Amino acid sequence: MTSHLQGAASPGQPRRLSTEQRESDHSWSSYVYAIGRAGTDLDAIAPRLTGLRDGRVRTVTAGGLAALVSSVPAGAFSAEGMKAQLENLTELEQIARTHHTVVEAAHTGATVLPMRLATVYLDDARVRAMLRERGAEFDALLSRLEGHAELGVKVYADPRAAAADPPPAADDPDRAAPPVSPGRAYLQQRRAQRQTQRDAYRAAGALADEVRGRATGLARDRVTHRPQQGELAAGAGENIANEAYLVPVDRLREFRRALAGLADGVPGVRIEVTGPWAPYSFATPPAESRSV
Repeated sequence: MTSHLQGAASPGQPRRLSTEQRESDHSWSSYVYAIGRAGTDLDAIAPRLTGLRDGRVRTVTAGGLAALVSSVPAGAFSAEGMKAQLENLTELEQIARTHHTVVEAAHTGATVLPMRLATVYLDDARVRAMLRERGAEFDALLSRLEGHAELGVKVYADPRAAAADPPPAADDPDRAAPPVSPGRAYLQQRRAQRQTQRDAYRAAGALADEVRGRATGLARDRVTHRPQQGELAAGAGENIANEAYLVPVDRLREFRRALAGLADGVPGVRIEVTGPWAPYSFATPPAESRSV
């Protein structure tokens, strides 16, 4: 979190301040959602967006770049105030949802570089200084992201679903299976369950490798995230692969078609493709090890 904050929080919602008032009123700070190029559709998009605490979104420009910004209470979004908000799940969810909504709305009309959650500066003057200081870096990133979007791909293994899948029919259905004792039947069942679990994870791992293979040549870059667990994981099963791909917008359908049906007929394994999103996973300079 960028922390250049001072001053106490003011109650209520952000006032409709002029540029001069915002520069001199340190009871309000500047929350930055995303960065794009000045002179694009961002100037038209910004006034239609609502930011945190129902603040009006605006653009702050410098050196050919524009930041999407809204005013937030300085005390509530100071280093200490922000820490308290991020530790409150309800407030964290609200901040994340609003941040994401602003970024995605901007992304529909312009190439934007999403900023990290809780990027806050003392005032608009500090935002302009940041744009000037990091202008070359931001310009290179925006050039790289131009005409691209992010797609998420997750692979799940669900041994329970695999166990529920009916076994293949016997070669001779009229021949009865030999009787077994209850103890032996239990051991056989446990052995089959362990085998089913191993098979599901092996199949999911193989499909994850197949996804990466098919994505080669369709995506410009790939980032591997930590598999999601608990409430973050959507649906049944365990998330064993969680990756993001930077895909040219004119190849999004081709990318989806390349993965469509890949998990069909594989019990206990499913693939989830999400997006297109603003390129959150690629908002930092690329590393050679991340290349697809």
